[in-house]
Amino acid sequence: MFGLSPLLTALLFAVVLLASGIKILREYERAVIFRLGRLVDHRGPGIIFIIPLVEKMVKVDLRTITMDIPPQDVITRDNVSVKVNAVLYFRVVDPNRALVEVENFLFATSQLAQTTLRSSCGQAELDELLAEREKVNAKIQSILDAQTDPWGIKVVLVELKHIDLPEAMQRAMARQAEAERERRAKVIAAEGEFQAAQKMTDAAQILEAHPTAIQLRFLQTLVEVSTGNNTTTIFPVPIDLLGAFLKKAERA
Repeated sequence: MFGLSPLLTALLFAVVLLASGIKILREYERAVIFRLGRLVDHRGPGIIFIIPLVEKMVKVDLRTITMDIPPQDVITRDNVSVKVNAVLYFRVVDPNRALVEVENFLFATSQLAQTTLRSSCGQAELDELLAEREKVNAKIQSILDAQTDPWGIKVVLVELKHIDLPEAMQRAMARQAEAERERRAKVIAAEGEFQAAQKMTDAAQILEAHPTAIQLRFLQTLVEVSTGNNTTTIFPVPIDLLGAFLKKAERA
């Protein structure tokens, strides 16, 4: 059996070496190329060619990355200790800067998000954190986007997930909510009484202007009483008939 000739061996080695330089990238991937240690423009997607032994490729994913920000101990501006966690959505828009400007852009973004979350929530009051989350989210997103822009990273969205309150604060807020509901109930009842008194005053003025109307009201009351199985008989007596007796009693 004869061995391969040196020329054929070299040719086969060259073919294998050139074939190893062919790479296929998906639509969401980019290849950052370093040629002899120097950065060149990124390539992809599709079929690309890397010069063997001369160029080195590093893949970068351009899809939106979802990162969970661990719970952070925060003291709000009104001195309430809470734990806040959030979720961060970001993506790489410049693969070259994402690899050159920062050592590990995923770790760097995570650490920056944690410190920004503590700082932003610490500048807000508890009521603002609970009732105005959109405002806090927008503030954190703006800060992170400005800080990560030199790294070629775009912060898409920041959302506060959960705010863990101390039990004592939860009980205090429950008492406050209960007191607020009681206050509203009393106000509504008072408004009902006022409206009822106002209507009764208007009715009295109408009856005073039309004395015969009260007789009709007496008759209507008799009809209402007689509708039930009731043996009670009511005789309406006009108040005017009692006026003379009241005057005599006063004179005596």
